[in-house]
Amino acid sequence: MQVLVNSGKHVTSSMDFRDGIGSRIRDKLQRYEDHLTRIEIHLSDENALKSGPQDKRCKVEARMKGRDPLTVSHDASELQQAIDGAMNKLTNALDRTIGKDAKPWTH
Repeated sequence: MQVLVNSGKHVTSSMDFRDGIGSRIRDKLQRYEDHLTRIEIHLSDENALKSGPQDKRCKVEARMKGRDPLTVSHDASELQQAIDGAMNKLTNALDRTIGKDAKPWTH
């Protein structure tokens, strides 16, 4: 499963930051890896340089084998909260879509 992390021009993200997100996402989605080919993460700041509530967005697209892609997004005041919220929405959507076929989660 390939994980791509993209950030908008108003989101500062180092290579270490993107690698860390990619690693966390691989761990969180490990039980679905037989069903997923690629995960694309898009991070953005909706208000650009102005601060505001719920202005950080994480949009996630999950490409699945033999199925249409799933897309979810989550807005929050902090980037990490947006990422966590989007990943929770994605795992819920994956559970609904392929949950019975996924391996049990062990950690």
